[in-house]
Amino acid sequence: MKESLQIDNLKVEVYETSDAMGMAAADFVQEKLSAAIEEKGSANIILATGASQFKFLKALKERVIDWHKITVFHLDEYQGISDTHPASFRKYLKDRILDAVQPKEVHFLNGDADDLETEMDRYAEILQKHPIDIACIGIGENAHIAFNDPPVADFKDQKLVKSVILDEACRKQQLGEGWFPSLDEVPERALTLTIPAIMACKAISCVVPDERKAEAVYNTLNNEINTDVPATILRRHEQTRMFLDTASATNL
Repeated sequence: MKESLQIDNLKVEVYETSDAMGMAAADFVQEKLSAAIEEKGSANIILATGASQFKFLKALKERVIDWHKITVFHLDEYQGISDTHPASFRKYLKDRILDAVQPKEVHFLNGDADDLETEMDRYAEILQKHPIDIACIGIGENAHIAFNDPPVADFKDQKLVKSVILDEACRKQQLGEGWFPSLDEVPERALTLTIPAIMACKAISCVVPDERKAEAVYNTLNNEINTDVPATILRRHEQTRMFLDTASATNL
């Protein structure tokens, strides 16, 4: 570790490389999962997607974890695309970790369901029955968490899952990461866990590499806690750890 700091309740760790960052986050998540399994015989986890999670998921897949006792959820999914679409978050997680580790259960949020209201209610009901031991998240270039972009972020949301309009900065990020061939093909809407759903998790691992996230990281740690910078809410969670590399910590 290069350095560590604490902002309000949020513990922040900076690593020299994204590989070291990913391994440290995997160790943290392994520790939380193992403690939950030891305490109650099972664990529940939320996994994130996107380019920022590559190194972390690779490291997590290599950890010795009793996945047969773990139930997996995920943060969000685009509306209107199937689980075979190259940008589908369901496909992302199957390809990068789930097919390899074979968890006890996996609950996907189906963005192409025929009845999205019913689908959101279904997912929220399952979430309520599985208190989450650790959520693995990132933050966007606009400092969103999940798909709670600044225009739709609500710290007091009454729902656990909702349908949102993606703002332009978010859609440009998805294009820039190479998930879609053109901005026109980036969906305008998505289903997402809300901020209260994420904040209700017992622990949160927030992995944020790359210089393109440096401004969002700075704003998250320095701005007033409000929905203009949704990730600032993480500073109120007592069991959140943010993992950075030197590039994402450039502005600190």
